[in-house]
Order: sequence, then C-alpha cells, then structure tokens
Amino acid sequence: MQLHHIIFKELMAKLTFSGHETFQCRNLWLKKGYEFKNAGLDFNSELAVIDLGVGKNMVTSIRYWLNAFGLLDDDGHTQDLTNLILNDQGKDPYLEDVGTLWLLHYMLVSTNKASIYNLFFNHFRKQRIEFSKQHLMNYLISECNHREEKHSENTIENDIGVLLKNYVRPNSKENSKDVEDSYSSLLIELDLIKPIVDRKDWYECKNEYRSSLPSEIVLYSILSNPRYKDSSSFNFNHLLNDENSPGLVFALDADSLLMHILAITEKFDGAVYKEDAGNRVLQLSSKPDQLNVLEAYYD
Repeated sequence: MQLHHIIFKELMAKLTFSGHETFQCRNLWLKKGYEFKNAGLDFNSELAVIDLGVGKNMVTSIRYWLNAFGLLDDDGHTQDLTNLILNDQGKDPYLEDVGTLWLLHYMLVSTNKASIYNLFFNHFRKQRIEFSKQHLMNYLISECNHREEKHSENTIENDIGVLLKNYVRPNSKENSKDVEDSYSSLLIELDLIKPIVDRKDWYECKNEYRSSLPSEIVLYSILSNPRYKDSSSFNFNHLLNDENSPGLVFALDADSLLMHILAITEKFDGAVYKEDAGNRVLQLSSKPDQLNVLEAYYD
C-alpha cells in the first residue's frame, strides 16, 4: 500500500468513542481476557460473568480493551505479539515490566480502534500541551464536525474521563474507594499525563525525556509503523513528527528522541545514525524482525 493511501485511510477511519462502559483498563484485565479467549469461551455468553468473575458491563469492557490495544486481530483471534507477552510462558504475562506498558501504550495509540488516543497523542497535543477537559472536548467535537460525523457529547465526555483515568495518577484527597480504583489503571505508571497542581481540572502532557521508556520499544514502534514498511533509512524529523512516530506517541522532545536513536545504534548491528548538512537519519542496513526486537528487550 502506498504512503498516500495509508494516510488517506487513517484520515477517513470512522471515529469511535464508546465500548468501554466507562471503565478504564485495569491491571489484570488483559491477561484475564486473553486466558478467557484462549479457552475458547464467548464474551457474549451468559456464563462470561462467572468465568471472568466480573459484572456484565466489565465483561464488555474487557473485550473492548483487548481490541483497543490491538491484542486481537480483525477476526477476534489473538496475535503473535499477544501470545509472546501474555502466554503463561510468555515474556510478561502479568504486565510487571514497564517496557510492556510502553508497548501497550504504543499499540493503543497506533491501532486506532479507540479514536481518542490516536487523536490526542498525534494531533491534539500539537495544539495544546496544557489543557482542560473542555479544550479536549472542543477539539474532538471539531474533529467530528470536520469529518461530518455525529457523536453524542455525553459519549465523548465519558471517553475523555476514561482517557484521564487511564493515564493520570489519582489525587490522594479523593475518597479511598476512588483512589483504589484509579490506582488499578494499567498505564498510570507511564506518567504521560499529569494534573497541573495549581490549576483545577487542568492537565499537561509535555514533550520530555522518558526515563522508563526502553529504546527497544522505540525501535519496535518504528519497524511496525506502516509508513516506514519499505524503508531502511528514517529521517529524524519524521520520527519526531509523523503520525504514530515515537516522537508523538511517546511525547518525546528532540534531544530525548536522539538519545534513544543513539542507544539503538549501540544495541543493534547495522543501525547507524548520521548527520549531514543538517539532515539527520537513522539507517538500518539489516532491519531486524519486530518480534525479535522485543525478544532482545525481554532477554
């Protein structure tokens, strides 16, 4: 598929703002859903609430998050990557490694089955690093209007609430039940979105160095991006600013991205970084297999 066809398909994909039943993805849900699926069980069965040990709406939410993170293919089957991580003999079945969380974050954004994550990290943040819920609401409504799609404002508002619960650490002043629920969120350890302390209901998602982000996950994000499928040479500015690039998805500034690229050249044979007359390029003379890159990280 040519690059302009890929871009056109991304731009024209119908927006989706519901399906999670207002539940953020909780720590053990993906593993629980993976085992349920591998056992050949049916999310639509009346027995699913018993087999999964959760309420009916949570059953729906678990299935939603498996799809949103790209852990199931279009036919509802588990992917090779899913098995590599979540199988009992896999690399990180209980998602205890922060590198796995960064990988899942990348998949959530790039898979684009839950539109708000792709829009937020690839587009909204180019307009605002600091924002309120209303700013994000206005942007999403504008995007719907631009695409001539109709979506309920209540549905979009719920999606914003779930996005924030997925990423923002809870305030210790909340009641204990809310704090406990918020701390069960899968992605808060990434510290990608933070509340602005002296501005009520304001948040920030800065471009900065991410100390817990493994360079192998950065390389995986480059290799798995369909924009770069036929490339062995990657322009630095594209890696910083392209759709689903590591610069945008991981909210990196230029210096931080360069640090990861230099780390990649040290860890992988055939990876070279070059600067020539202001043109900065990562070159891979022998492109490693995506899953082999993850194997190298976990091993």
